[in-house]
Amino acid sequence: MENLYFYNTKVEWKEGRIGELTSEGMESITVATPPDFPKGVPNIWSPEHLFTASVNICLMTTFLAIAENSNLKFKSFTSDASGKVEKTDGGYLFTEIELKPKIIIADEKDRERAGRIIEKAKNACLISNSIKSKVTMETEISVE
Repeated sequence: MENLYFYNTKVEWKEGRIGELTSEGMESITVATPPDFPKGVPNIWSPEHLFTASVNICLMTTFLAIAENSNLKFKSFTSDASGKVEKTDGGYLFTEIELKPKIIIADEKDRERAGRIIEKAKNACLISNSIKSKVTMETEISVE
């Protein structure tokens, strides 16, 4: 297996502050400047949303892999993420991504192990490890 991977995307301007994001073999996504900025467009994916989502998705996929390898049985996994953008001397910058995963397990005996696995997933996440933003996590584990 190779240790070098490439992920290609293409963005094409459509009108105003709106474009179309594509990658071969995948559905396109309409993207735009977020409404917080001049001429931004509401209700369309922005780079800021996708950046925050990348960290959140990476947490999930890393958790799923580690949980599977650890034989952790869980009923559900959801995670909210909030990306904090601040104006700094060098311009706007993502200063923090806050992750709030919620894991539902079937048995109380797995609570501690689920906590260790989600922490391991946070620490092993490729995207989080590739950015300079601070990544924090507040985990909720419940039994159902």
